[in-house]
Amino acid sequence: MRRDFEWYYRAVDSRDGRFDGWFFTAVTTTGIYCRPSCPARTPLRRNVRFYPSAAAAQLAGFRACRRCRPDAVPGSPEWDTRADVVGRAMRLIADGVVDRDGVPGLARRLGYTPRHLHRMLTAEVGAGPLALARAQRAQTARVLAETTNLSLAEIAFAAGFGSVRQFNDTLRQVYGVAPSALRRAPARPAPAPAEPGGGEALVLRLAYRPPLDAGSLLGFLGARAVPGVEDYDQTSYRRALRLPHGPAEVALTPLDGQVRARLRLADVRDLAPAVARCRRLLDLDADPAAVDAALAADPALAPGVATHPGVRVPRAVDGFEIAVRAVVGQQVSVAGARTVLARLVAASAGRAARVDQTGSGPDPTAPGPDGLVPFPGPEAVLALPDHAFRMPGRRRATLRALAAAVAGGDLDLDPGADRPEVAARLRSISGIGDWTAGYVALRALGDPDAFLPTDLGVRRGAAALGLPADPTSLAAHAGKHWAPWRSYALIRLWRSA
Repeated sequence: MRRDFEWYYRAVDSRDGRFDGWFFTAVTTTGIYCRPSCPARTPLRRNVRFYPSAAAAQLAGFRACRRCRPDAVPGSPEWDTRADVVGRAMRLIADGVVDRDGVPGLARRLGYTPRHLHRMLTAEVGAGPLALARAQRAQTARVLAETTNLSLAEIAFAAGFGSVRQFNDTLRQVYGVAPSALRRAPARPAPAPAEPGGGEALVLRLAYRPPLDAGSLLGFLGARAVPGVEDYDQTSYRRALRLPHGPAEVALTPLDGQVRARLRLADVRDLAPAVARCRRLLDLDADPAAVDAALAADPALAPGVATHPGVRVPRAVDGFEIAVRAVVGQQVSVAGARTVLARLVAASAGRAARVDQTGSGPDPTAPGPDGLVPFPGPEAVLALPDHAFRMPGRRRATLRALAAAVAGGDLDLDPGADRPEVAARLRSISGIGDWTAGYVALRALGDPDAFLPTDLGVRRGAAALGLPADPTSLAAHAGKHWAPWRSYALIRLWRSA
């Protein structure tokens, strides 16, 4: 832990929810670990231990508090924004890479040996990749037990456990009760009913650190919603997802202190990556207090921060999708880009349906109950004929080269990708320059310090606030006054435009 004992203890004594997810408090006399804001009586100093992750507390033999639910807090903003190996590993573990590919697969993605990766994670987070993935599986199992009518055996395998026995042992250790006791919990909400089209809707509540300027966040996504993939009705944002085991749909609705996520999954094994991607899309693990405090120090931004606190960066559920949007959006209006992307999606969905009818290819991504389909992947984009790309030939060639690089494994746009390496590889593709690479860093990779000084909207917003509008001077001002939160300043400049 990076701070002294008294700092952590004062945070616990204040019950300040802003510290939830930053660290966890364990009490030796009860064998329980909690979030810092747990409403229980503050334990005596001599009985307290602090851990950087829930997995570390579990490894030390503590079980999760059933009152404050420490496994349901926002993730640490540190792991959400850091560009080093540990931060990248944490994002990939949250996306379910260990469950799908094992620790060797995670290590290969990061370019390290499993042993060295274990050492780095243990030093920083207090637990290795297996323990971190195990803690996530336990949380997924609890959510499924409390919100669905699945049998416990089905929940065990859906959450990623190798056997029912492993599932039972883990939940007893983590929560101190048998899995059946979680299902009998009196506070458990009634499972959402099954809907036409098959499958059960899962209704979850995604926590975040307040404040959250939900209106501008969903408004940004809604203004760029691609017909057929996503939709926004001023209350909820809905979209289709392409997940490791199949398609899904989610509806995200801001509530007081939480975001309600209504998920329909083709395969419940995709619950953890679906939740991770929704959290990433809405930037729910950010620390708005730290960001706003830094940006408010600039007199040009201070009034906007005071009026609209908690502005987040609209991120992504799919890095390749954002890269395609960036290429299509070059020198094109938002409305024009939506039209081109909608035609691309429709062409891909139509081709998939024809392939399925002939039995000569994979099953198509079937529309959900709202008629939404996931954005096509790189292989699907490569398979489209030239007339599906309603754009100049050079831009079509750029899209094909981008799709080929991602499909071939030469370009990784996942949240655990190395940001400088991604930027360099993007710029090596003909037709992709600094603006496109910066936009991908901002939204796909979640870089908190990306900036686009040549963007017309950014320059107009800067001029509206009395800031220099020429790219060189604006970039210098941003580096001096807004680092390391230039991405959040950029969103505010777009709003000011």
